[in-house]
Amino acid sequence: MPYLVASDLPSESAGRRFRALLKQPGILRLPGAHNGMAALQAKAAGFDALYLSGAAMTASMGLPDLGIITVDEVAFFIRQIVRASGLPLLVDADTGYGEALNVMHAVRVFEEAGAGALHLEDQILPKKCGHLNDKHLADAHDMAAKVAAAAKARRDLVIIARTDAAASEGLDGAVARARLYMEAGADAIFPEALNTAEMFRAFAERMPGVPLLANMTEFGRTPFFTASEFEAMGYAMVIWPVSALRVANKAQAKLYAAIARDGGTHNAVDQMQTRAELYATIGLHDYEALDASIVETIVPEGMPQRKPAS
Repeated sequence: MPYLVASDLPSESAGRRFRALLKQPGILRLPGAHNGMAALQAKAAGFDALYLSGAAMTASMGLPDLGIITVDEVAFFIRQIVRASGLPLLVDADTGYGEALNVMHAVRVFEEAGAGALHLEDQILPKKCGHLNDKHLADAHDMAAKVAAAAKARRDLVIIARTDAAASEGLDGAVARARLYMEAGADAIFPEALNTAEMFRAFAERMPGVPLLANMTEFGRTPFFTASEFEAMGYAMVIWPVSALRVANKAQAKLYAAIARDGGTHNAVDQMQTRAELYATIGLHDYEALDASIVETIVPEGMPQRKPAS
Protein backbone atom coordinates (compact mmCIF):
# COMPACT_ATOMS: atom_id res chain seq x y z
CA MET A 1 0.00 0.00 0.00
CA PRO A 2 1.36 3.47 -0.83
CA TYR A 3 2.93 5.37 2.03
CA LEU A 4 0.46 8.27 1.90
CA VAL A 5 -2.54 6.03 2.54
CA ALA A 6 -0.80 3.45 4.72
CA SER A 7 -2.23 2.82 8.16
CA ASP A 8 1.09 1.74 9.68
CA LEU A 9 3.20 4.88 9.31
CA PRO A 10 6.61 4.60 11.01
CA SER A 11 6.76 6.06 14.50
CA GLU A 12 10.53 6.58 14.40
CA SER A 13 12.32 9.29 12.45
CA ALA A 14 13.93 8.48 9.13
CA GLY A 15 17.34 9.10 10.68
CA ARG A 16 16.81 6.50 13.39
CA ARG A 17 15.47 4.01 10.85
CA PHE A 18 18.52 4.60 8.64
CA ARG A 19 20.84 4.01 11.63
CA ALA A 20 18.98 0.80 12.46
CA LEU A 21 19.48 -0.48 8.91
CA LEU A 22 23.21 0.23 9.19
CA LYS A 23 23.39 -1.95 12.29
CA GLN A 24 21.83 -4.95 10.56
CA PRO A 25 24.07 -7.68 9.14
CA GLY A 26 25.10 -7.27 5.52
CA ILE A 27 25.75 -4.28 3.31
CA LEU A 28 23.00 -1.67 2.98
CA ARG A 29 22.01 -1.46 -0.69
CA LEU A 30 20.84 1.99 -1.80
CA PRO A 31 19.60 2.20 -5.40
CA GLY A 32 19.16 5.68 -6.82
CA ALA A 33 15.59 6.97 -7.07
CA HIS A 34 15.15 10.31 -8.82
CA ASN A 35 11.38 10.67 -8.35
CA GLY A 36 8.39 9.15 -6.59
CA MET A 37 7.70 6.55 -9.27
CA ALA A 38 11.28 5.28 -9.18
CA ALA A 39 11.02 5.10 -5.39
CA LEU A 40 7.86 2.98 -5.58
CA GLN A 41 9.44 0.62 -8.09
CA ALA A 42 12.61 0.24 -5.99
CA LYS A 43 10.50 -0.49 -2.91
CA ALA A 44 8.49 -3.09 -4.84
CA ALA A 45 11.78 -4.76 -5.78
CA GLY A 46 12.50 -5.26 -2.09
CA PHE A 47 14.93 -2.47 -1.17
CA ASP A 48 14.82 -1.08 2.39
CA ALA A 49 16.35 2.35 1.73
CA LEU A 50 17.05 4.65 -1.22
CA TYR A 51 19.57 7.18 -2.51
CA LEU A 52 18.88 10.56 -4.12
CA SER A 53 21.74 11.62 -6.40
CA GLY A 54 22.54 15.23 -7.19
CA ALA A 55 23.54 14.17 -10.70
CA ALA A 56 20.20 12.40 -11.20
CA MET A 57 18.23 15.36 -9.83
CA THR A 58 19.94 17.88 -12.06
CA ALA A 59 19.86 15.64 -15.14
CA SER A 60 16.12 15.08 -14.66
CA MET A 61 15.80 18.90 -14.70
CA GLY A 62 17.89 19.16 -17.88
CA LEU A 63 20.86 20.62 -15.98
CA PRO A 64 24.49 19.56 -15.44
CA ASP A 65 25.75 18.43 -12.02
CA LEU A 66 27.67 21.59 -11.12
CA GLY A 67 26.14 22.44 -7.75
CA ILE A 68 23.67 24.95 -9.18
CA ILE A 69 20.41 23.68 -7.67
CA THR A 70 19.09 25.01 -4.38
CA VAL A 71 18.11 23.58 -1.01
CA ASP A 72 14.42 24.06 -1.74
CA GLU A 73 14.66 22.32 -5.12
CA VAL A 74 16.31 19.31 -3.48
CA ALA A 75 13.68 19.30 -0.72
CA PHE A 76 10.98 18.96 -3.38
CA PHE A 77 12.63 15.73 -4.59
CA ILE A 78 13.05 14.47 -1.01
CA ARG A 79 9.40 15.01 -0.15
CA GLN A 80 8.04 13.20 -3.19
CA ILE A 81 10.35 10.20 -2.77
CA VAL A 82 9.69 9.87 0.97
CA ARG A 83 5.94 10.38 0.63
CA ALA A 84 5.74 7.81 -2.15
CA SER A 85 7.85 5.09 -0.56
CA GLY A 86 8.15 5.76 3.18
CA LEU A 87 11.72 4.42 3.00
CA PRO A 88 14.75 6.03 4.69
CA LEU A 89 16.52 8.18 2.11
CA LEU A 90 20.19 9.16 1.78
CA VAL A 91 20.46 12.53 0.04
CA ASP A 92 23.36 14.00 -1.93
CA ALA A 93 23.88 17.46 -0.39
CA ASP A 94 26.77 18.40 -2.71
CA THR A 95 29.05 20.91 -0.94
CA GLY A 96 26.35 22.03 1.51
CA TYR A 97 25.11 25.00 -0.58
CA GLY A 98 27.54 27.41 1.06
CA GLU A 99 29.48 27.61 4.28
CA ALA A 100 28.69 26.42 7.82
CA LEU A 101 25.43 28.33 8.31
CA ASN A 102 24.17 27.25 4.89
CA VAL A 103 25.01 23.65 5.77
CA MET A 104 23.03 23.91 8.99
CA HIS A 105 20.05 25.30 7.06
CA ALA A 106 20.25 22.45 4.53
CA VAL A 107 20.39 19.84 7.30
CA ARG A 108 17.27 21.23 8.97
CA VAL A 109 15.35 21.54 5.69
CA PHE A 110 16.29 18.04 4.51
CA GLU A 111 15.45 16.45 7.85
CA GLU A 112 12.09 18.22 7.97
CA ALA A 113 11.42 17.03 4.40
CA GLY A 114 11.94 13.43 5.55
CA ALA A 115 15.56 12.57 4.73
CA GLY A 116 17.27 9.91 6.84
CA ALA A 117 20.86 10.73 5.90
CA LEU A 118 22.90 13.09 3.75
CA HIS A 119 26.44 13.31 2.49
CA LEU A 120 28.63 16.40 2.13
CA GLU A 121 31.65 16.53 -0.16
CA ASP A 122 34.95 18.37 0.18
CA GLN A 123 34.98 20.08 -3.22
CA ILE A 124 34.61 23.81 -3.81
CA LEU A 125 32.18 25.39 -6.26
CA PRO A 126 31.71 24.89 -9.12
CA LYS A 127 31.83 21.26 -8.06
CA LYS A 128 31.99 18.33 -10.45
CA CYS A 129 30.88 14.74 -10.58
CA GLY A 130 33.36 12.84 -8.45
CA HIS A 131 34.46 10.70 -11.40
CA LEU A 132 35.54 13.62 -13.60
CA ASN A 133 38.93 15.30 -13.83
CA ASP A 134 40.28 18.56 -12.34
CA LYS A 135 38.22 18.63 -9.16
CA HIS A 136 39.19 21.37 -6.72
CA LEU A 137 39.18 20.51 -3.03
CA ALA A 138 38.25 22.65 -0.06
CA ASP A 139 40.72 23.10 2.77
CA ALA A 140 40.35 20.03 4.97
CA HIS A 141 39.70 22.10 8.10
CA ASP A 142 37.05 24.17 6.30
CA MET A 143 35.31 20.94 5.32
CA ALA A 144 35.59 19.66 8.89
CA ALA A 145 33.86 22.85 10.04
CA LYS A 146 30.97 22.07 7.69
CA VAL A 147 30.73 18.54 9.07
CA ALA A 148 30.69 19.90 12.62
CA ALA A 149 27.96 22.38 11.64
CA ALA A 150 25.88 19.59 10.12
CA ALA A 151 26.26 17.45 13.24
CA LYS A 152 25.21 20.37 15.40
CA ALA A 153 22.10 21.12 13.34
CA ARG A 154 20.72 17.59 12.94
CA ARG A 155 18.32 15.80 15.21
CA ASP A 156 18.63 12.17 14.06
CA LEU A 157 19.98 12.64 10.52
CA VAL A 158 22.98 10.47 9.63
CA ILE A 159 25.91 12.62 8.42
CA ILE A 160 28.23 11.05 5.84
CA ALA A 161 31.37 12.95 4.83
CA ARG A 162 32.54 12.41 1.27
CA THR A 163 36.14 13.00 0.28
CA ASP A 164 37.26 13.40 -3.31
CA ALA A 165 40.91 13.58 -2.29
CA ALA A 166 42.09 10.22 -3.64
CA ALA A 167 42.45 11.58 -7.18
CA SER A 168 44.73 14.51 -6.23
CA GLU A 169 46.15 13.73 -2.77
CA GLY A 170 46.34 9.95 -3.01
CA LEU A 171 45.11 7.40 -0.52
CA ASP A 172 47.11 8.98 2.32
CA GLY A 173 45.43 12.33 1.77
CA ALA A 174 41.96 10.79 1.55
CA VAL A 175 42.48 8.82 4.78
CA ALA A 176 43.83 11.88 6.62
CA ARG A 177 40.81 13.91 5.57
CA ALA A 178 38.41 11.11 6.48
CA ARG A 179 39.85 10.87 9.99
CA LEU A 180 39.54 14.64 10.43
CA TYR A 181 35.91 14.54 9.30
CA MET A 182 35.11 11.71 11.70
CA GLU A 183 36.60 13.75 14.55
CA ALA A 184 34.36 16.65 13.49
CA GLY A 185 31.22 14.55 13.95
CA ALA A 186 30.61 12.51 10.79
CA ASP A 187 28.86 9.16 11.25
CA ALA A 188 30.35 7.55 8.13
CA ILE A 189 32.77 8.21 5.27
CA PHE A 190 32.29 8.13 1.49
CA PRO A 191 35.64 7.83 -0.35
CA GLU A 192 34.78 8.87 -3.89
CA ALA A 193 36.20 7.57 -7.17
CA LEU A 194 38.48 4.81 -5.89
CA ASN A 195 39.51 2.85 -8.96
CA THR A 196 40.80 -0.57 -7.88
CA ALA A 197 39.79 -3.28 -5.45
CA GLU A 198 43.15 -2.76 -3.75
CA MET A 199 42.33 0.91 -3.10
CA PHE A 200 38.91 0.04 -1.66
CA ARG A 201 40.42 -2.56 0.63
CA ALA A 202 43.35 -0.36 1.70
CA PHE A 203 41.04 2.53 2.58
CA ALA A 204 38.81 0.25 4.66
CA GLU A 205 41.78 -1.27 6.47
CA ARG A 206 42.97 2.21 7.46
CA MET A 207 39.52 3.25 8.75
CA PRO A 208 38.66 0.38 11.13
CA GLY A 209 35.26 0.55 12.76
CA VAL A 210 34.05 3.38 10.50
CA PRO A 211 30.98 2.74 8.31
CA LEU A 212 32.04 3.28 4.69
CA LEU A 213 29.99 3.98 1.57
CA ALA A 214 30.95 2.74 -1.91
CA ASN A 215 29.74 4.32 -5.14
CA MET A 216 28.98 1.89 -7.98
CA THR A 217 28.26 4.37 -10.74
CA GLU A 218 28.53 3.35 -14.36
CA PHE A 219 30.88 4.99 -16.88
CA GLY A 220 33.18 6.27 -14.13
CA ARG A 221 36.53 5.40 -12.59
CA THR A 222 35.31 2.46 -10.50
CA PRO A 223 35.20 -1.03 -12.10
CA PHE A 224 32.03 -3.04 -11.66
CA PHE A 225 31.78 -4.67 -8.24
CA THR A 226 28.73 -6.33 -6.70
CA ALA A 227 27.27 -5.44 -3.32
CA SER A 228 28.69 -8.61 -1.79
CA GLU A 229 32.13 -7.79 -3.17
CA PHE A 230 32.03 -4.32 -1.62
CA GLU A 231 30.94 -5.90 1.66
CA ALA A 232 33.91 -8.25 1.55
CA MET A 233 36.16 -5.23 1.02
CA GLY A 234 34.86 -3.66 4.24
CA TYR A 235 32.02 -1.40 3.12
CA ALA A 236 28.73 -0.92 4.94
CA MET A 237 26.75 0.82 2.18
CA VAL A 238 26.69 0.91 -1.62
CA ILE A 239 24.86 3.27 -3.97
CA TRP A 240 23.89 2.97 -7.64
CA PRO A 241 23.23 6.69 -8.05
CA VAL A 242 22.11 7.32 -11.65
CA SER A 243 21.39 3.80 -12.95
CA ALA A 244 17.59 4.08 -12.94
CA LEU A 245 17.66 7.50 -14.62
CA ARG A 246 20.04 6.23 -17.32
CA VAL A 247 17.75 3.31 -18.13
CA ALA A 248 14.65 5.55 -18.16
CA ASN A 249 16.33 8.16 -20.36
CA LYS A 250 17.44 5.52 -22.86
CA ALA A 251 13.90 4.15 -23.06
CA GLN A 252 12.43 7.64 -23.54
CA ALA A 253 14.87 8.41 -26.34
CA LYS A 254 13.82 5.21 -28.15
CA LEU A 255 10.14 6.12 -27.75
CA TYR A 256 10.53 9.63 -29.14
CA ALA A 257 12.53 8.26 -32.07
CA ALA A 258 9.75 5.75 -32.74
CA ILE A 259 7.06 8.46 -32.73
CA ALA A 260 9.12 10.62 -35.07
CA ARG A 261 9.79 7.66 -37.38
CA ASP A 262 6.43 5.90 -37.32
CA GLY A 263 4.01 8.76 -36.70
CA GLY A 264 2.71 7.18 -33.51
CA THR A 265 3.46 4.84 -30.60
CA HIS A 266 1.94 1.69 -32.10
CA ASN A 267 5.33 -0.01 -32.51
CA ALA A 268 6.39 0.75 -28.94
CA VAL A 269 3.37 -0.39 -26.93
CA ASP A 270 5.00 -3.67 -25.96
CA GLN A 271 7.79 -1.71 -24.25
CA MET A 272 5.39 0.34 -22.11
CA GLN A 273 4.15 -0.04 -18.56
CA THR A 274 0.44 -0.73 -19.00
CA ARG A 275 -2.26 1.45 -17.50
CA ALA A 276 -3.12 -1.36 -15.06
CA GLU A 277 0.53 -1.71 -14.03
CA LEU A 278 0.85 2.05 -13.53
CA TYR A 279 -2.29 2.23 -11.38
CA ALA A 280 -1.17 -0.76 -9.31
CA THR A 281 2.23 0.86 -8.68
CA ILE A 282 0.83 4.21 -7.56
CA GLY A 283 -2.04 2.58 -5.64
CA LEU A 284 -4.89 4.34 -7.40
CA HIS A 285 -7.59 2.08 -5.95
CA ASP A 286 -6.21 2.55 -2.42
CA TYR A 287 -6.64 6.30 -2.83
CA GLU A 288 -10.12 5.88 -4.26
CA ALA A 289 -11.10 3.70 -1.30
CA LEU A 290 -10.40 6.63 1.04
CA ASP A 291 -13.44 8.42 -0.28
CA ALA A 292 -16.61 6.47 -0.97
CA SER A 293 -17.74 9.22 -3.29
CA ILE A 294 -14.99 8.33 -5.75
CA VAL A 295 -16.16 5.65 -8.12
CA GLU A 296 -13.60 2.90 -8.64
CA THR A 297 -11.93 3.27 -12.00
CA ILE A 298 -12.46 0.46 -14.48
CA VAL A 299 -9.19 -0.13 -16.29
CA PRO A 300 -9.53 -0.80 -20.03
CA GLU A 301 -8.00 -4.10 -21.07
CA GLY A 302 -5.56 -4.05 -23.97
CA MET A 303 -5.68 -1.64 -26.88
CA PRO A 304 -8.90 -1.00 -28.82
CA GLN A 305 -8.75 -2.23 -32.39
CA ARG A 306 -9.39 0.12 -35.27
CA LYS A 307 -12.39 -0.71 -37.42
CA PRO A 308 -11.59 -1.22 -41.08
CA ALA A 309 -12.53 1.68 -43.30
CA SER A 310 -15.82 1.08 -45.11
